[in-house]
Amino acid sequence: MNRKEKLLLLVLAAVNFTHIMDFMIMMPLGPQLMKLFQITPQQFGFAVSSYSITAGISGFIAAFFVDRFDRKKLLFFAYIGFVIGTFSCAWAPNYALLVGARILAGLFGGMIGAQVLSIVSDTFGYERRASAMGILMTAFSLASVAGVPAGLWLAAHYSWHMPFLAIGSLGVVVIFCIAFFVPPVNRHLLDGRPKGNPLHVLTDIFNTPNQMRALTLSIVLMMGHFCIIPYIAPSLVGNAGFHQDQIFLIYLVGGALTIFTSPLVGRIADRRGKYPVFVTAALVSLIPIFLITNLGSAPLWAVLAISGLFFIAANGRMIPTQAIISGVVSPQQRGGFMSITSSVQQLSTGLAANIAGAIISEGPGGRIEHYNWVGYFSMALIAASVFLARRVKPLEGHSTERVAVPEPVIEKA
Repeated sequence: MNRKEKLLLLVLAAVNFTHIMDFMIMMPLGPQLMKLFQITPQQFGFAVSSYSITAGISGFIAAFFVDRFDRKKLLFFAYIGFVIGTFSCAWAPNYALLVGARILAGLFGGMIGAQVLSIVSDTFGYERRASAMGILMTAFSLASVAGVPAGLWLAAHYSWHMPFLAIGSLGVVVIFCIAFFVPPVNRHLLDGRPKGNPLHVLTDIFNTPNQMRALTLSIVLMMGHFCIIPYIAPSLVGNAGFHQDQIFLIYLVGGALTIFTSPLVGRIADRRGKYPVFVTAALVSLIPIFLITNLGSAPLWAVLAISGLFFIAANGRMIPTQAIISGVVSPQQRGGFMSITSSVQQLSTGLAANIAGAIISEGPGGRIEHYNWVGYFSMALIAASVFLARRVKPLEGHSTERVAVPEPVIEKA
């Protein structure tokens, strides 16, 4: 990679870091928020899913117009709205207003992920894309190893409002980085083709079996992942005897491991094939999913080993999957398709959190009951994704595509 490509990935990773942090910090705050607001696990699940559902709706709507604009401009607009929503979370005084603030953040956050992936896909050819995705995924690792522990420390020593205030403040810095260091990404606008009916993004998906399979893969994989994620922290406190102050160790260890494994997985996927790497990671992930959702009282080292394996395998699934899904459309269609994909992913995470919330219940002493049932549901979905991914193919000739970092294009008045 040249200097421009590395700088672009660095800024996009910073966007992802703050975006992921805003979503992730809600989950380890679960025990604290449930006690403070006197809400049930189902109500907490709704607070988590409200962001995802709103993001899914906004991403779906965005799909009809995103390919008509410079991707940098759309990212800049969406990110400013997301930062405003994050500050709103920081100032929310009660449960109802917190949910409202999460909805506002989701309204703009739903457009961010698709634009980041579209920019990376437009910039890096298919044969280099998994490596770029692996670097981009280190944002998740850094959010886990540094962001979540720091956020939990702020929540423990000040209040739960402080993590959101810190994320919003960092987001202000990232806004300027987008403005100055991300070049225009508009080559999809320069092909001279008429843009046609915006509804074509949907008809193309429904009329293209390969795109439908990619979309289904996104839904199944994200539901399998996020039906257990929101309740890991509450289950460790209620079932495994963890103290709230120890939760940060899960994210610290898991994030530290994936900082090293994410770029490695990306490079291996480009060299050995996206699908074989995905299958390996997906099958390995079944082990920690079973152990986490059936966990009783256990020593700290065992819990950290299990959760660390889960982080590695979960990241290992997502890196080749993002590369596979991004390869089923042309650059001219990519923004709309990735927005639809991001939309269904967000809706899937919200649906998964609510399904899991309906299955589990709170037992004596804060124990999370029936979490093992959620684990079996997750394992079934992950196993199904292995068969779905096998049928998703990149466009013919796509693997030879090579695209440089886009140069600025002066638009005519």
